Amino acid sequence: MNSTIRFIVILGILLGSLSWAKAEDSLINTNDSLFSSNEYAIDGYDVVAYFNEGKAVKGSEQFKVQHKGVQFYFSSEANQAAFKESPEKYEPQYGGYCAYAVSKGSTAGVDPTVFDVVDGKLYLNYNKDVQKKWRAEMKKHIQRADANWPKVLK
Repeated sequence: MNSTIRFIVILGILLGSLSWAKAEDSLINTNDSLFSSNEYAIDGYDVVAYFNEGKAVKGSEQFKVQHKGVQFYFSSEANQAAFKESPEKYEPQYGGYCAYAVSKGSTAGVDPTVFDVVDGKLYLNYNKDVQKKWRAEMKKHIQRADANWPKVLK
């Protein structure tokens, strides 16, 4: 194989992997929120606090981490460090879109204060009324949402 063809093949592989990485980046919801900012995940709420404190806590620009192409904000240096160590543990399910909507085959924004942590996973919902529907048959909705994700983004 001559060097020109080899270069084109390598370039194609590199560009293809960049496209895949960008597709992965887009799985995090930053612009379909009830309180949309287009700058950071989950309207700047601290994803670690949902697990450690059991409540929605607004993060600070002082403690942020770039992950999958978006900023995640944290309320403390300890939460920031925990996320850096294991981001997949704290990422919201379905990219931070409404879990109930994903179970129904679509996407919707979320109210970051309306959430459930189930079996070590964070699920967000559009509002408290939707959360009631979600909770009524949560296991069934999780199965459906898992099957629908990330196809609902197409």
